Amino acid sequence: MTTTVVIPIKQLKDAKQRLGSLLSAAERGALFQAMVEDVLEAVTTCDRIDEVLIVTDDPQAALIGYQYSARVVAEPLVPGLINAVTYAGQLLRGEGVNTMMFLPGDVPLVTVEELEVMLDGFGQGTEAAFGIAPAADLGGSNCVVCSPPDCMTFGFGEDSFRRHLQLARSCGIEPMVAKLPGIGLDVDTPADLVELAKVLSRLQLKTHTQRFLQSSGVLANLPTDVASTG
Repeated sequence: MTTTVVIPIKQLKDAKQRLGSLLSAAERGALFQAMVEDVLEAVTTCDRIDEVLIVTDDPQAALIGYQYSARVVAEPLVPGLINAVTYAGQLLRGEGVNTMMFLPGDVPLVTVEELEVMLDGFGQGTEAAFGIAPAADLGGSNCVVCSPPDCMTFGFGEDSFRRHLQLARSCGIEPMVAKLPGIGLDVDTPADLVELAKVLSRLQLKTHTQRFLQSSGVLANLPTDVASTG
């Protein structure tokens, strides 16, 4: 039984544009890189994961992946998250991989324990299986697990959590849902970044993201009353 985690990375440069009211382009890129490294730390520490596959055309993202012994493949000709994950699923199924996990690069609080929860029971039987961890607001799909890797189509985008539940059931698969606080916090908006800083402080986590926020001075300048912009 083999499990591969797929992390699509569009680009590091000028990432996270919705944080533009708080961070410069350089700071946003550095923050995203730090978050990607925290995700890579978790997935490469998890014994249940056999391989990390990064889908990217960004040379800097590829270099970071290589530093964590990840395999890097180019994005498919038609860009977009759905096409990237679909392509990875087809590739992995052709290679005989039993289980694929999709994880974005902006969930820096993900833990090995949460990864194990998501993978529990996958790859054990012959029937198709699908699991999902939603964003905290139950809108996005912050982690999906498929066995086999191409067992269903994907529906990333606005309100994708509910869409993925429908897509799975339309394929005759009853989805496993896990609401996990670490995976649930993806950092897109100023409110997300403030919440992340609060969690890092409360738990006293020494991560790549925490070190960037501290050393860059961003942490000290974060507002405490930011309202979500969506």
